[in-house]
Amino acid sequence: MGYTWQYYDLVLFGIVSSMVAGAGLGVFTDLGLSVTVPAFALVAVGFIGHGLFVNGPVDAPADLTDEVETLN
Repeated sequence: MGYTWQYYDLVLFGIVSSMVAGAGLGVFTDLGLSVTVPAFALVAVGFIGHGLFVNGPVDAPADLTDEVETLN
């Protein structure tokens, strides 16, 4: 049985690949790192925002009000 990709694996892959693409584009083209890395960082922020707010790690908003017993 092989590994099955989960949603957050793809989010992490998207973050890393966008940052690597920004660095690669800045190194191998005339655009420069000071332009490409921040531009592709905005793409990474989009992946992070989607992972947190659109498809968050909770099933329902009511889950956010549950008390955490391990901290008490």
